[in-house]
Amino acid sequence: MPTEITRDLIAERLGSVKYDRFLFYLMGPYKSFNLNYVLSEEERRKIDIEDLPGPLRRLFRHKDDINAAQALLRRIQGELRTDPGVNAFLALDAEVDTDEVDAVTQSIEYARCSNATAFVVPFLGHNFGVGEEAGSVLESLAETHGDRLLFAHEDDVTSAMIRSSKVRWDLRVETYETEEELVSKLRRFAGGVMQRERRGDLRCLD
Repeated sequence: MPTEITRDLIAERLGSVKYDRFLFYLMGPYKSFNLNYVLSEEERRKIDIEDLPGPLRRLFRHKDDINAAQALLRRIQGELRTDPGVNAFLALDAEVDTDEVDAVTQSIEYARCSNATAFVVPFLGHNFGVGEEAGSVLESLAETHGDRLLFAHEDDVTSAMIRSSKVRWDLRVETYETEEELVSKLRRFAGGVMQRERRGDLRCLD
């Protein structure tokens, strides 16, 4: 029988923080557009990367970029769990096997169960890596959970997904230049959601 994703299950699998029941789901890119994966080794040898314009040089990315993006999410998670003490988590933290529940469905359910969800998009190159999962979450939840969703992208990121999300779903979109600024905006977003729940402007999830 597939695992049922609930608020209780998520909270039980996360460590203790001040606001255990305020779940903050953090999503980020899982891949970048990488010419190293598109071109053959012979084709790459014919290209002098240093002679390319800056935007094209950035397309020659390594897997280290993805590791860096995941590390960014982990640092943000740690900051939010410390101050203001919300239960920030990544999909991996809930330990639900993708053989039981596919990754996109997991993301939808994590967002549905969470008090707040943020799509964090650092600049990794040409491709907007969380596009499919983010689109699925928005398609499923924007109407009922729109006030709980936020896109936060680095200034250099341009994406049709982000532009259309703002228009189609009236999604809140923030930009950031530094990690410190990103953390500050996510804290402010979480605090705003928490206050609206306390005032009754947003339905309490428990």
